[in-house]
Amino acid sequence: MTIALAGTAIGAGIGRGGRWLLDLVLPPRCPGCGEIVTTLHSFCPPCWSALDFLGERGCVTCGIPLEATDSGTCAGCLARPPRIVRTRAAVAYGEISRGLAIRLKYGRKVALAKAMARYMSPLLGTVDPQALLVPVPLHRRRVASRGFNQSLLIAREMARMRQLTLSPRLLKRTRATPSLKGMSFSQRRRIVAGAFVARRGSDLTGRTVILVDDVLTTGSTANACARALKRAGAARVELICWARVVRAPIFDR
Repeated sequence: MTIALAGTAIGAGIGRGGRWLLDLVLPPRCPGCGEIVTTLHSFCPPCWSALDFLGERGCVTCGIPLEATDSGTCAGCLARPPRIVRTRAAVAYGEISRGLAIRLKYGRKVALAKAMARYMSPLLGTVDPQALLVPVPLHRRRVASRGFNQSLLIAREMARMRQLTLSPRLLKRTRATPSLKGMSFSQRRRIVAGAFVARRGSDLTGRTVILVDDVLTTGSTANACARALKRAGAARVELICWARVVRAPIFDR
């Protein structure tokens, strides 16, 4: 059990008056390096400085950082608008952001989902109260072996923070796919094509769906999810993630 999880378990059994003692015994620590910090789920100054926060910078549609230009939209989105009409990432993919994603996914440091959600939630902006938060699904065999879907953990925290509806079962991964690490953009696209469907009976007519994921590389997986959601009637699909590879190929359209 991690320090953060231990703190949660202990904290559930004490009142507000005793929380100062809990903070004394289990002080908050930086998600990046483990140093003691003043605020829960916040980064220490060195880790904060090393992170490249993206926020609302970049293309208003796909979020890719833009070189010196007066346009707010990248050339790719102008030429051929993507299925995902708004993509935002909290930080650029780098040593620290990558470390968090790996420790959450493979190290079972599930409390890191709260830290990620803290920096992802503001990127939702002004949200339609009827919007649905949908985590990018894992295949059932992957969930069984890992024990959880990291995107669901993050989405659950975001839904709680913003009082939005979480729909964890709206999308289904119909087949297990191999790890996409190291594959080219075209290879990734072929692998995930048709791998996602909306659950039978899902009626998304007129609805906004916000996909939640941990890391965005080429966008192939997110695009495959968006295709399934649009087929189910979704009027608008957005994507919020923790980290993105900023020099990745532009989204498949």
